[in-house]
Amino acid sequence: MELAGKSIVLGLTGGIACYKAAELARGLVKQGASVQVVMTQAAMHFITPVTMQALTGKPVHFDQWDARIPNNMPHIDLTRDADAIVVAPCSADFISKLVHGGCDDLLSTLCLARPSTLPLLVAPAMNVEMWENPATVRNVRQLEQDGIAVLGPDVGDQACGETGMGRMLEPEDLVEEICAAFQPKLLRGKRVLVTAGPTFEPIDPVRGITNLSSGKMGYAIARAARAAGAEVMLVSGPTALTTPAGVQRINVQTAEQMYDVVMSHIDTQDVFVAVAAVADWRVANLSEQKIKKTADDAFPKLEFALNPDILAEVAALPNKPYCVGFAAESENLLQNGAAKRQKKGVPLLVGNIGHHTFGKDQNELVLFDEKGHTQLPLADKQQLAHQLVAEIAKRLA
Repeated sequence: MELAGKSIVLGLTGGIACYKAAELARGLVKQGASVQVVMTQAAMHFITPVTMQALTGKPVHFDQWDARIPNNMPHIDLTRDADAIVVAPCSADFISKLVHGGCDDLLSTLCLARPSTLPLLVAPAMNVEMWENPATVRNVRQLEQDGIAVLGPDVGDQACGETGMGRMLEPEDLVEEICAAFQPKLLRGKRVLVTAGPTFEPIDPVRGITNLSSGKMGYAIARAARAAGAEVMLVSGPTALTTPAGVQRINVQTAEQMYDVVMSHIDTQDVFVAVAAVADWRVANLSEQKIKKTADDAFPKLEFALNPDILAEVAALPNKPYCVGFAAESENLLQNGAAKRQKKGVPLLVGNIGHHTFGKDQNELVLFDEKGHTQLPLADKQQLAHQLVAEIAKRLA
């Protein structure tokens, strides 16, 4: 749980996107956060305090003169033990209040009275014309200059029937952005290319050779690198996973396609993390039509050719990025992992027992370098990804 021990004040302002705030609160709680909801009067036209209290387990505050607070100063007390304030949805009106120091309700007052070191994040939600209005453009620019993080918005269909920029980010994306806000920016200014998932080598138009990789570890590393401040490109084989927020994703199918994409972008990268389970061989005599089963049950004769070794070729470049390889072994991990690191010519190789981790949410890793190996014990893949990114940043430094 990435937000374990964190206390977050979740502010809701008026807008139909308040329905997403319920799922956002639930997502933050699932990540371990303690969530205190503060609502404006306008927000209560769209969702009730009872709903938010049920999801967070805490009474909702909306009155500046709330007598439940011993000193009757909720605008002071509610933020003093908080780790962040998140306003989602954040209306155009509330953005204007933040810019100009307005404080005529509890939420705007506690934002103005927050300690200078307390992060404030806002997720805009409004009609496309409101978002593109010059006044809103100026106000958002000023928010960013004031050090307030603006999360989104997104492009899409809106409740008014129009389509365009102004939709609040989806709850899962906001949870990801909020988690990222708490991560140290160890890779700020760096460019990181990550490969992830399996490759699929066709036999004919309907059949192919692949493996059990789900892509979860690679996606977790892309997410962790982006949370650490890096600009991240994710080259992904076929998976059912959602693209991490803020990450550029390029989809490929075969090992050769993955090779072509990696090599066309690698010269601008600072770090290359080869997590994908790339097929070592491809079918050289693939059929343009479906191979039919014959009457005598004769087996088709498949001929194989070697696929390019993406990691080894990147590691051999004269101006190579810092290279991190992955090795999924079925036995003798320590011996095979150390040998593979030397064979590939990379400074860091990460090993795991493949058939114990494919498709699962947990993993355990062994880091191999020139000094030997270090064990990262069984943990959630996202937690391990943050640890690995920290190790990479340490070695870059």
